[in-house]
Amino acid sequence: MAAAALACGLGLATPALAAAACTGEPSATKLTVQVSGVRSPAGLMAVTLYPDDAKRFLAPKGKLLRERAPTKAPVTTVCFWLPKPGQYAIAVYHDENGDRDFNRTIIGLPAEGFGFSNNPSTKTGLPAFKSVRFEAGPGETTTRITLRYLR
Repeated sequence: MAAAALACGLGLATPALAAAACTGEPSATKLTVQVSGVRSPAGLMAVTLYPDDAKRFLAPKGKLLRERAPTKAPVTTVCFWLPKPGQYAIAVYHDENGDRDFNRTIIGLPAEGFGFSNNPSTKTGLPAFKSVRFEAGPGETTTRITLRYLR
């Protein structure tokens, strides 16, 4: 009887724990972000969600939500509750040293792994907003981002 009560109690707690695990206000629209190519479990994975506004993409205070999760190699997964279905963009970096900053080399190149939604080319600089926009539908959407390390 005690085991059944415990199982029932755990069953009731599971949705609440799942809701708490995602960043943002719980809603009917959930986004799961799978970051692959993670080379080590050190530090944090910083996943930043942007609204459908090119002026806010990568701008100071332009983010909609950010999650800094413990890194898991080779894939780190985070989730967000979205305000509604629509267009969004994501920027990710692997904060290997945990200093909560995107570190660069002395010549300004990324010293930590990074990536963007839709995995656009970054050989000539930052991607255009239109290349990182993606559609999050009603219910649950999953997007996959592959990290790039330059060193």
